[in-house]
Amino acid sequence: MTQKQKVITVFGGTGFLGRHAIYALAKTGAQIRVASRVKQRGYFLRPAGDVGQIVPIRCDVHDTASVAAALHGATHALNLIGILFEKGKRRRFDALHRDVPRRIAEQAQEAGLEMLIQVSSLGAAPDSPSHYGRSKAAGEDAALAAFANTVILRPSILFGPDDDFFNRFARMARLSPCLPLISGGTTKFQPVYVGDAANAIRNIISCPYPQKYLGHTYELGGPEVFTFKQLLEMMQRLTGQDCALVSLPGPLAKVLGMLTAFLPQPLITSDQVNSLKKDNIESGNYPGLQALGVDATALAAILPSYMGQYKKIG
Repeated sequence: MTQKQKVITVFGGTGFLGRHAIYALAKTGAQIRVASRVKQRGYFLRPAGDVGQIVPIRCDVHDTASVAAALHGATHALNLIGILFEKGKRRRFDALHRDVPRRIAEQAQEAGLEMLIQVSSLGAAPDSPSHYGRSKAAGEDAALAAFANTVILRPSILFGPDDDFFNRFARMARLSPCLPLISGGTTKFQPVYVGDAANAIRNIISCPYPQKYLGHTYELGGPEVFTFKQLLEMMQRLTGQDCALVSLPGPLAKVLGMLTAFLPQPLITSDQVNSLKKDNIESGNYPGLQALGVDATALAAILPSYMGQYKKIG
């Protein structure tokens, strides 16, 4: 099969990693379907490819028939669907992180796809202290059990323009005299550049011998490890902000989560507090970016390019 004959259905393509993955995949000449509950949300991605190359389609991932229709005629599937906190009846960890991957994998098997890439999280584990981490691990197991040609990717915190980590805290620092350090800010992270994760996805799908990836798990971390406190300190050096970094014990952080739970995007949730009990770094038990042909990009090479917008002088 030639490169231009690949037809890739992307679930969650309008999100942060999804956008960058589609930009990278479009350059390979593949036809890309952006599956979304509201297909208009994917219209902004169409200019990333040639006319008709990127096609937004409607898909309800909670409905088996809808998922089957989105995969009909496809050769590959990419599942990027994920949430950081639960909200309402439809945004639930088990439904989106466990049941949806199972449903997509079952229909991928039924449709005879060549490959499914299931994007999970570096914190995924059956014994994770957070419901988020446990649901991600359950989704990995469900996808692999239903479709042997599944590849699991576990990225750490993704950074890059429009990320939801550094931008979020930089915006908070504009409005608040202090930023919270949950449990002292000692939790370790291994931030990975979103462009590197997108290129890893591209390399897997475009590889002439993709069989070597099937059934395997890859941990996607950057070249350096930082504590949560160090990440906020780096952000403030680049923005010139001088918010106090205040240690917030876990129990108090959970109370804060309860008080802000009504917000569209809570400051912190009890489940996120639980997730911070465990470092978010590569275990060393699985191959990483280098095995996927990607040289990890340092945080210092990218972060200054988009933190300047938060400086007081503009």
